[in-house]
Amino acid sequence: MKIALIGATGFVGTHVLKELVSRGHQVTAIARNTDKVDTSNDLVTAKAADVMNADNVAAVVAGHDAVISTFNAGWTNPNIYDDFLAGAKAIQAGVKKAGVKRFLTVGGAGSLEITPGVQLVDTPNFPAEYKPGATAARDYLNILKTETQLDWTFLSPAIEMSPAHPGERTGKYRTSLDTPVFDEHHRSKLSVEDTAIAIVDEIEQGNFVRQRFTAAY
Repeated sequence: MKIALIGATGFVGTHVLKELVSRGHQVTAIARNTDKVDTSNDLVTAKAADVMNADNVAAVVAGHDAVISTFNAGWTNPNIYDDFLAGAKAIQAGVKKAGVKRFLTVGGAGSLEITPGVQLVDTPNFPAEYKPGATAARDYLNILKTETQLDWTFLSPAIEMSPAHPGERTGKYRTSLDTPVFDEHHRSKLSVEDTAIAIVDEIEQGNFVRQRFTAAY
């Protein structure tokens, strides 16, 4: 397939790019700074784009079979809530304007339900420094749920999937919809490489169209 990957130089995006190329997909790697994109493989083309500009997004994703967005407004960004929502909505609008139907976006784990009706981001021990970003991703998921033109999918990563827990590639994972996947130690973990596998599997298989899903061991 011909796939546009937004955020191709980020923590998740870098691994998604590698996974897509390893499976023979043709990838347009979209980033603010294309100097960081590895274009040594003929399957990869780098393009710069402003994700806050829907027209700009539409121009770079037009003609692709699918768009994957790993956009993140930056966890240390003091304006992360507003910037994430603005970027996510502009990306969604740009994908629609370009006429691409298939759209997968990576959000956060904060909207997963720990107990019925209680989301992780609303629990007492949720880290305060991550709350604005997690709340933005939760609010964007609610916006995306009203989307009727796109064949969208929203991935909530495992709770402990982060640069602090990069993990190793196993090729294995389990999925769920709105509740976390826990292992035998009641931990929700997945390496970034296995997260990339879950993302590319979903693009190829379409098991969670117009749904949110999560993946962990």
